[in-house]
Amino acid sequence: MEPMALTLEDRQKFLAQPHIGALAVASSPGRAPLNVPIWYQYAPGGELWLLTAADSRKLRLLESAGRFSIMAQVLTPTVRYVTAEGPITRTEPMTDAMHREMVSRYLEPDKVDAYLKVADTYGPQTAVYMRPEQWLSADMGAL
Repeated sequence: MEPMALTLEDRQKFLAQPHIGALAVASSPGRAPLNVPIWYQYAPGGELWLLTAADSRKLRLLESAGRFSIMAQVLTPTVRYVTAEGPITRTEPMTDAMHREMVSRYLEPDKVDAYLKVADTYGPQTAVYMRPEQWLSADMGAL
């Protein structure tokens, strides 16, 4: 069976679900792109955003490259993935509300406050926004 590309609407709906993303951003000459798992937030038709430490290598690479890609995938009920790539549209310091929104997307409600308490020790975070321009996707059906 041939993999089927998803429609733009299906891609956006899929990316809006709370998958763990695989962030890829250009690195230095002679090295592969930085590719790391990451939590992200996205609403169909809007900007995708993620959080990273304000003093991280990841943020330096993102700012230098000016764009990145993110991939999300599932294996059940079908093998399906979506990749979105685009320019960074803005960065801004993370707020407490943004942090709570992101953590609540991925953790059960009774785990959020404990996570936020521990995460406060990691120092300032930065929100990085990207507007998806290029998409890759496939639904390979059930295995």
